[in-house]
Amino acid sequence: MLDLQYKNIPINAWYARPKIVRGATVLVHGFGEHSGRYMEAVIPRLLEENLAVFCYDNIGHGKSGGKRGHCPSYMALLELLDNVIAKARLLNPNKPIFLYGHSMGGNLVLNYDLRIKSDLAGIVASSPYLKLAFQPPKWKMILGKFMLKIFPAITMSSGLNPQHISRIDQEVEKYMADPLVHDRVSPMYSFPIMEAGEWAVHNANKLKTKTLLLHGTGDKIIDYRATEKLHKNSSCTELHLIEGGYHELHKDVGSKNTLDIIGIWLRNSLDHFYSQM
Repeated sequence: MLDLQYKNIPINAWYARPKIVRGATVLVHGFGEHSGRYMEAVIPRLLEENLAVFCYDNIGHGKSGGKRGHCPSYMALLELLDNVIAKARLLNPNKPIFLYGHSMGGNLVLNYDLRIKSDLAGIVASSPYLKLAFQPPKWKMILGKFMLKIFPAITMSSGLNPQHISRIDQEVEKYMADPLVHDRVSPMYSFPIMEAGEWAVHNANKLKTKTLLLHGTGDKIIDYRATEKLHKNSSCTELHLIEGGYHELHKDVGSKNTLDIIGIWLRNSLDHFYSQM
């Protein structure tokens, strides 16, 4: 476990280490879920590549403190990520540091690189939340924007359909049965993330770090075309579109292949880092 707090909010943070550590990855989960959902497939695959994996539950998520689905601000999410990266550096001096973000986590890792001076070895963004693939009801958007001004902490249902996370029924069932998964979202969590996603697409030419992008063309939650657009606007991204893939590529049909793409990319990035020394 890592002892971590964000302005009096207790943060559930932990890490796993392989026998030989070549580098470290900070893993950032998606909205409404938590870091424990990556223990089955993703974390073992990263450990296989000799990467220490640093995980945490975001504010208002999992075993961390804060009202479910609410955060103080978008900057608070980036500051918390910065704190976890600092811990990873401290425990792995002179080792390359990678970021791995899924969905909302993908939004955060990309914006972190765009907004904060960072010395990262690489970024993996799977199904990054840059633009929703569905249009929330108009009344909800109007009410949400109004509430953002007067009551930013009020939470409503996110409207996410669990059937859309994976084409594997068992994965959908596990998601729905998970007591730490929630579908609450406050205006302070939703609108700044939407804006940051759009901003990242338009400012992708400023990305400094080599980035691997993965998105399924069957994603009904987050629009893969926004990821394509970000890729077109940047000179340091590599894009893999997974034909028909749903939102959680690491828990979808063909997940082993997806994780192999990620694993090989990270291995090559590590080799590159050490060849420069």
